[in-house]
Order: sequence, then structure tokens, then C-alpha cells
Amino acid sequence: MTVEEIPREIAIKLCNEIQAENKRKRFSLGRLQCWGCCKYAKGDVEKMCISGKQGCPLVNKRFRLQKGG
Repeated sequence: MTVEEIPREIAIKLCNEIQAENKRKRFSLGRLQCWGCCKYAKGDVEKMCISGKQGCPLVNKRFRLQKGG
């Protein structure tokens, strides 16, 4: 399966939504993943998972669901 290119603005929007949702959870693997990504990136979007070759799995999944597939 190939990774579909997600427009940067949409990826950042979805990432922010996922982070906000995960902050409300007491414990989840998604929250841990977002925490590690943000901690490593230190505010630099270029260092976040969404900027990687495969992108962020949480953002990819949300994007696929919103597109209906």
C-alpha cells in the first residue's frame, strides 16, 4: 500500500486535533506517541512525524477515515 500525500495544512490541522483529543485522555498509546513527537520536535513542524517519509500513522488514519476509505 502506498502512502497518499496529505496536504501539509490538512496534516497540521489533523495533528492538532489528535493532540487535543489525546491530552484529554488519562492514558493511551496515541497520547504517548503525540507526546514523544512533540517533545522531540520542540515546535519545529519539520521534525514532527507528519513531515517524515511515511507520515504520522494517527494522522494518516484520520485522513483516510475522513475521505471515506
